[in-house]
Amino acid sequence: MKKYILGIATIFLAGMSIVGTSWKAVELPHTQQDAVKAIAADSLYNKYILNIYHQVHLDSAGLSEQVFEKALTGFYNMKYSGLLHAKSILTIADFDQESCKKRLYVIDLANKKLLMNTWVAHGQNSGGDKPSAFSNNINSNQSSLGFYLTGEIYYGKHGRSLKLDGMDQGFNSNARERSIVVHGASYVSQQSIDQLGRLGRSQGCPAVPAKLADQVINTISDRTVLFINNSEQQYNSAFLNETLAASVVLNQEQLFAAQMD
Repeated sequence: MKKYILGIATIFLAGMSIVGTSWKAVELPHTQQDAVKAIAADSLYNKYILNIYHQVHLDSAGLSEQVFEKALTGFYNMKYSGLLHAKSILTIADFDQESCKKRLYVIDLANKKLLMNTWVAHGQNSGGDKPSAFSNNINSNQSSLGFYLTGEIYYGKHGRSLKLDGMDQGFNSNARERSIVVHGASYVSQQSIDQLGRLGRSQGCPAVPAKLADQVINTISDRTVLFINNSEQQYNSAFLNETLAASVVLNQEQLFAAQMD
């Protein structure tokens, strides 16, 4: 790990040294200097994403690199905004995939491990096996796209559940009012797939297997990031700023390298 961090720092510093020399030689205006810095940072950030993606073995687990990149970028933007607590947990519900696939990924970014990979349901009005319609509206019974912050644990009609706060205005900002929560459900199971050819569906909640609900809730509770994705939809978010995410990562890597010297 130490070698990797030092390697990242060395590559970054070497790259910036080369860029710095070119600035001095041609005397680029300040705005052009910033642009060159941003390109260098983005390039290193892309390598960083790929490294984690392969270390966690997300390719063999069925998650695309593009979806992971969006989710990770949102994680670092939310971290920069001071929204997150100490846990470096990122959860992705990839609704590009059919419900019969294990499309929920719980990732420990600090230790670069895939902690859980299981089923997750979508809303009954979002579609059959593969969702295609999403809504932020109350009583829509559809799933909502975007970044969520996990809230408090409570006991409701589905038993022990986890509240969610939607962070994307217009896409999932009514999550609290709609009672969109993480909970266990018997219809999220192999038995449902065998009987229906798909999972059962929720009223918009990302419901998980009943037997795994406590484990999922315990792992992702306490202000961590949940990202619900569907690449075919027109979706935008203030948390998809890759330049900001890159700067957070580079500062983090340089700090770690300094601490290990």
